[in-house]
Amino acid sequence: MEFTHAGCKKKIPDHLFMCSELYIAAYDGQTDEVVRLLGESSGVAVESPTIRATPAAQAAANQHAACNIHEVTAERSTLLHVAAAQGHCDLIAELCRRDSNLLSAANSTGDTPLHCVARAGHTGAILAIARFARDSVEEDRLREILRGKNSAGDTALHLAARHGHGEAASELVAIAPAMASELNGSGMSPLYLAVMSRSVAAVRAVLSCGDASAAGPDSQNALHAAVLQNPEMVSLLLQWREELATQLDSSQSTPLHYASSDGDCSVIQEILKHTPPSATQLQDSDGLSALHVAALMGHTTAVRLLLKFSPASADIRDNHGRTFLHVAAMRGHVSVISYAIKNRMLMHILNEQDNEGNTPLHLAVIAGEYKVISKLLYSGKVQNHIMNYAGHTPYDLAEKSTGFYTMVRIILKLYVSGAQFRPQRQDHIVKWNGQDIIKWQATTSKYLAIVSTLVATIAFSATFNMPGSYGSDGKANLNGDRLYHAFVVLDTVAVTTSVVATILLLYGRIAQSHRSWPSFIIAMHSLWLSLICMLLAFFISIIAVMDKNNSIRIAPTRVMYHGLYILMMMLTKATMPGSVKGILMFLIGGRLEQERRAKRRIRRQYPLIVVYIFNIIVFAVVTIMALTAIDVIGNLRY
Repeated sequence: MEFTHAGCKKKIPDHLFMCSELYIAAYDGQTDEVVRLLGESSGVAVESPTIRATPAAQAAANQHAACNIHEVTAERSTLLHVAAAQGHCDLIAELCRRDSNLLSAANSTGDTPLHCVARAGHTGAILAIARFARDSVEEDRLREILRGKNSAGDTALHLAARHGHGEAASELVAIAPAMASELNGSGMSPLYLAVMSRSVAAVRAVLSCGDASAAGPDSQNALHAAVLQNPEMVSLLLQWREELATQLDSSQSTPLHYASSDGDCSVIQEILKHTPPSATQLQDSDGLSALHVAALMGHTTAVRLLLKFSPASADIRDNHGRTFLHVAAMRGHVSVISYAIKNRMLMHILNEQDNEGNTPLHLAVIAGEYKVISKLLYSGKVQNHIMNYAGHTPYDLAEKSTGFYTMVRIILKLYVSGAQFRPQRQDHIVKWNGQDIIKWQATTSKYLAIVSTLVATIAFSATFNMPGSYGSDGKANLNGDRLYHAFVVLDTVAVTTSVVATILLLYGRIAQSHRSWPSFIIAMHSLWLSLICMLLAFFISIIAVMDKNNSIRIAPTRVMYHGLYILMMMLTKATMPGSVKGILMFLIGGRLEQERRAKRRIRRQYPLIVVYIFNIIVFAVVTIMALTAIDVIGNLRY
């Protein structure tokens, strides 16, 4: 029987496969036991696990079934690999004394014992291997042992740095300083790996070699990685080699780009201390400067810091001709916009146009960033009538915003600010078809129909469970009580409106056209009214059956009142397209000719907006009436 490894073409003979007793003794560092097991060997010398022994030697080894110092595991690791990985210095010394060839033996992944001990970070074992290597092998072989690479191209220093073993890395640099400048198969230096391990000690150890390489993947250097890891490492790297701050990766990004994207101002300040003002004006392959990157991520403090260091960088444009304010508006970062508005030195870029003629306001409208639009318009410093190179004003681009509700809010805000549409023949206006909201209506109608059916069922079943129950004559015990009569009326209204809502919603599902909108809106109001009436009926039924002198009955009154009040506030805030002042200006305003023209244009292109705003007002009125009813009902007994 022979053992194989998936990555090895040659098989391991039976007599060279490490026996369990020897492996356990080497793993546990039992030097005496290993010596005893090796001492019981037949004395047949086998030079290498890759060289087949003579038939006589194999027969002798099989006959005695003894352990051999050249036995290997399934991964072709020798006894020295096992002992080195566990840091057993005494056992390492014994094995090296018996056979120094084990120092350069490589397993299936190309790791030598020095790789194993470096990966585990055993400093003492590193010194032991280095000492025996110097004492027992010639110079060329010594270099191979100390600076050898595994199949991934890693030296022992790469492994120690990758795993953050600072002391081990320090010893390896002292033993073979040239390893600090070696790159592995992925183009990464030990310094880059030390930074990625977040070990300051490992970084210091590698930096002790002045010729160390800082290279990383994709043309990055160690500083690119350090700015996202540890401010202390950033300081160490910049003190070691300042030019790292201006080196570019494969996307032409500097470490300052990386630091600006993270927004850590302590790191940004440290980099700026070691760079000239021109460093902030370096642009990546997309034309983005560090200021653009900070604005894209919404790091206002970083934006302020970069502009303080280099005010001229505010004028830098990317490949699309956009300033940092353009990209901040696109991403909806209100804090960056607010800072720019307050800074007198940035006034000139508030209305700057990109390569397509879009101002920050244009881009904010396209992206549907309502808060940014509000901030820009409220400042009074932004011109809302500027046309881009396609002839569109921000008003014209509102139809491209994402979502119906967002579009309503933007158009209302632009109307209040006095924005203008582009000049256009009115018969050429294309009415907004609202395909998205038609789909939303179809999906919503299905679920609302289920809700309205449940409400009708519950309200109908309440007639068989009247408050106070029924008497022997089949009549309600509370007949004649004002609260009972109120319950009957509210329950009747709840049943009626929920049935009406169900019918209208089913009709809308069948029609699936713009004509179904009135029925959908009426159904929404009917369903909301049925829910309110059912809630009031439930509340009245509780009050009706309680003792008149029970002071505790005021508690459910307050709970329901405040609960509905909070619900109303949340729903109103979520559905209100703007301020009350703005809504009233849109509905009853229009005294100026400009306002009247804008309103006519909106009604022609966006007829649903007027309907939506009107229904929001109706919703608010119905809810306020419900709150008033609860307050009145709670005091009926008094």
